[in-house]
Amino acid sequence: MTETIKKIPLIGVDTGGTFTDLVMADDGRVRVHKLPSTPDDPSRAVLEGVRQLAGDRPALVFHGSTVATNALLEGKGAPTSLVVTAGFRDLLEIGRQNRPQLYALHPRRHKPLCPRSAVVEVSERILADGSVEKALLPEEVERVVAAVLATGASSVAVCLLHAYANPVHEEGIARALEQAGLRVSVSHRILPEYREYERASTTVVNAAVSPVMTGYLDRLSIGLGDSPLRIMQSNGGSIRAATAGAEAVRTILSGPAGGIVGAFHCGQAAGFGKILTFDMGGTSTDVGLCCDEIPYASQTVIAGWPVKVPMVDIHTVGAGGGSIARLDAGGALRVGPESAGADPGPICYGRGEKVTVTDANLYLGRLQADRFLGGRMKLNTQGCRRGIEQLAAEAGITPLHLAEGVLEVAEATMAGALRVVSVEKGYDPREFTLLPFGGAGGLHACALAEKLGVSRILIPVFPGILSALGLVLSDTIRDYTHSVLRASTISNDEIRLLFQPLEQQALDDMRQEGYPAQEVVIERALDIRYRGQSFEVTVPFEGDWGEAFHHRHQLLYGYRSSDRATEIVTLRLRAVARGEGDALSLPQASAATGRPPVMADVTLSGRPCTIPLFERGDIACGQNLVGPALVVEETATHLIGCAWQASCDERGNLVLERMAHD
Repeated sequence: MTETIKKIPLIGVDTGGTFTDLVMADDGRVRVHKLPSTPDDPSRAVLEGVRQLAGDRPALVFHGSTVATNALLEGKGAPTSLVVTAGFRDLLEIGRQNRPQLYALHPRRHKPLCPRSAVVEVSERILADGSVEKALLPEEVERVVAAVLATGASSVAVCLLHAYANPVHEEGIARALEQAGLRVSVSHRILPEYREYERASTTVVNAAVSPVMTGYLDRLSIGLGDSPLRIMQSNGGSIRAATAGAEAVRTILSGPAGGIVGAFHCGQAAGFGKILTFDMGGTSTDVGLCCDEIPYASQTVIAGWPVKVPMVDIHTVGAGGGSIARLDAGGALRVGPESAGADPGPICYGRGEKVTVTDANLYLGRLQADRFLGGRMKLNTQGCRRGIEQLAAEAGITPLHLAEGVLEVAEATMAGALRVVSVEKGYDPREFTLLPFGGAGGLHACALAEKLGVSRILIPVFPGILSALGLVLSDTIRDYTHSVLRASTISNDEIRLLFQPLEQQALDDMRQEGYPAQEVVIERALDIRYRGQSFEVTVPFEGDWGEAFHHRHQLLYGYRSSDRATEIVTLRLRAVARGEGDALSLPQASAATGRPPVMADVTLSGRPCTIPLFERGDIACGQNLVGPALVVEETATHLIGCAWQASCDERGNLVLERMAHD
């Protein structure tokens, strides 16, 4: 990147359901800021936050956005048409013939992104080897364009059979549709892999959300003026805003990806390579597992639709600070997944009317009304109390039991999510360090660690805005794939030749991102399977990759068949350039001598008690704290449990250790 960009401030902005978090690195100093999100138009909070931090100065802005995700979840994507090979009109309707609601007598199908009436068939056929069986005629292209225009769609997905092997027909149709003034997403650019259903679904998702994302990014870019804008992708790397608009499907997990990048960097810097990440925000909780590297997946399902792009491996549950507590038809207490969000928000924020996890924490004294957001936001304790008392009366229990029950239910959901990424994947959580972040992560960390048998917790610097910090720390990453379906008996030289077009494309794209070839690191991998299998295992293309596949297969599935024929299904290439925040140094531990704490009234395990409350900035390096205790800072509050002790390391992290029982 140019020296001019390197000298301007770096700002990371993460838009959440309740708050918009910002961090600015400027001339070695780090500043943080939080302000309420603006759900009607998230760009308003982003621009206001950048203005409050940087003033009129230009800055390099890294943004983690939920715009594409929300457009998909809420069914608010652009009207979309789909062009398919003749005979495949029902491709999206049939899918994989899976039944998500296996025992439902009257299952409800999710609303299609592209209705059947907007699917246009085209008379053409390319075979799996790339040869043309039936050519695409000019008059057929004209008919398709007219049919698409007749649907009223403003965005079009083109997914023809075996276009990954030969894209010539997709290119011809795309040119004609673009000339007709339509926005076009073609499968051989979005996902050049075989499996037509996943390829079509991913391309349609991109076609539906790209116009929404582009409009949002255009408003941001205009508002930012001379400040360059980069967008976090689901794979944990940033790209230019223009690229993100055209390939919006790659930003579906934009915000959570920033969190796990920030957590991984903080864990590595503190000497903990094996971490369980726990990001508790206002609307949801995102968890992940890092075993000396950031975990990646190649596919997920959003709103019922397969999305097959490289992404950070994250599991999300609807349990956050704004999760609403209610009684179900049987009178049982439920918490989430519905959230009060930023508007109206929890009762204690002043406008909400329904009890949330945040309200329960305030009622129990774990949140301090006069210290929220560094005292900038006064919490409504009286309204909170009334809301909890009313819900408790409906449940027929005391308000105290109701508040503790809300937390217990929410923590059970969050503990289940942590087990999904650890126990259910063969990892023992007791071997990992729990790294909580988000505004509410530290309030529940000790309880969750005890449920999982984890004995160490690392609370990083700036935990409440760690996702925003991860955006600044992110590298520039571009991912490329191409299905080849070749026997594994081909030589390494032949494989390198197959990789060459991807490498050239990667270097060209990274040059547009601002990085010359010498600053780009190329990583290659292969998707391999035993012949006859339906799914693949990814291994690096280095050394004895064949043996690496057998070894990986045994780790995942418990067996290997070394004498069985294998085949290479897909090539994977990743281009990486170190980010602008790579050399960012976080503040070191305070030189304070340890100012005495004040005392706070809280309720723990059903009993009122008075415990010490520390300002985090007053905790000196090496100082030890014995629980129970509260630690408050501008962006978060932390509860040190009764069986825990904490110390501040030289980097300013709080390291909590569970004390041995007699």
